[in-house]
Amino acid sequence: MDYGKRQAPAHYEAGEGCLTTLIRIPVRIVVLVIVLPVRMVWDVLVVAARAADRILLRPLGRALSWLFATLVGAPAVWLYAWVLTPLGHTLRWLAAAVFVWPWVALWRYALVPAVRYGLVVPVVWLYEAVLTPIGHGLGRVHRALLAPAGRGIAAAVGWVLTALFVRPVVALWRYVLVPLALAASWLVEYLVVRPLAWTYRELLTPLGHGSTWLLDLLARGIAAAGSGLRAAVEWLVLTLLVAPLGLLYRRVLTPVGREIAAAFGVAWRIAGYISRAVGRVIAWLAWHLIGAPVTWVYRAVWTPMGHFVRDAVWAPARRAAVETGRAARSALRAARETVARARRDAWRALVGGPGAPEPREPGSPLARRLGVTQQATTVPSAAPEPEISLLGEKNAERG
Repeated sequence: MDYGKRQAPAHYEAGEGCLTTLIRIPVRIVVLVIVLPVRMVWDVLVVAARAADRILLRPLGRALSWLFATLVGAPAVWLYAWVLTPLGHTLRWLAAAVFVWPWVALWRYALVPAVRYGLVVPVVWLYEAVLTPIGHGLGRVHRALLAPAGRGIAAAVGWVLTALFVRPVVALWRYVLVPLALAASWLVEYLVVRPLAWTYRELLTPLGHGSTWLLDLLARGIAAAGSGLRAAVEWLVLTLLVAPLGLLYRRVLTPVGREIAAAFGVAWRIAGYISRAVGRVIAWLAWHLIGAPVTWVYRAVWTPMGHFVRDAVWAPARRAAVETGRAARSALRAARETVARARRDAWRALVGGPGAPEPREPGSPLARRLGVTQQATTVPSAAPEPEISLLGEKNAERG
């Protein structure tokens, strides 16, 4: 048998040991006992929230949206379209007419022409017609007269200044100050600089080297002692504190934490299955204990009773109410007509009857009356009668 080709178990994970295997099942059982009530409460809250959303919140939201659209939306739209918009246009026009247009007109028709024709045009004319020719003439005078005269005067003044100031200063520097400076530098070099250099080279430098060597040796010794002490402290800390803590973290805390996390996940899923099973049982019991009897009572008792009440009680009562209403409306109409007729008779008895009606035109459909078109009063298959005028007959009788 080839032991080198054996495979690890299916659920094996690197780092697992006997401790992990021993604590896995008890931890999962304990976590399931702790998580199951939480998961059942969570499922109950989820079901209640969904039922509240479906039964209460959505209808309430639709009702509120409809109420808002009916009471606020349409009046607000009408107010915006027919009141606020024209008012805004009017206020904008008034603001422009009061604050913008006067300043624009003042700038365009008063300030700009005044500045252009009162200042810019005269200044441009003065520059082009007066100052430019004067400047050109002055430039020519400067180039022809003043520049040559200035160069001659400058040369003369330069020669005089050189003779009076520059040459005496140069002679003083060259023949007096430079020899004195050379003598002073020789004295300083041989009396001060060389003795100080010899003292530094022969005395101070060896003394400094020796002091530096001693200090360096002392610093190396202190550093070596500090390094050894630090190494000892580090070794003690690593051996007595870090290694046990690392071993505890790797071998105890990490497996325990991983198993607790996995146990919570598994327990949450198992609690979900248990909660759904409990919910189905409760739903089955509620249906068979409450829902089915109520449904049977509704279908077998209340529905026939409702149909009987609707056909035997409600329909005749509604028809009787309708007939009663019609009779009442007829009685009220007759009473109103009687009261109106009595009022007219009383008024006629007090004031008198109306005057005799004047004679009217004959109502024969075959006659044509003045002011009425032929198309409207003539029958197509009958011969038209002569036009009749009531005013003409009256005048003939009086004549």
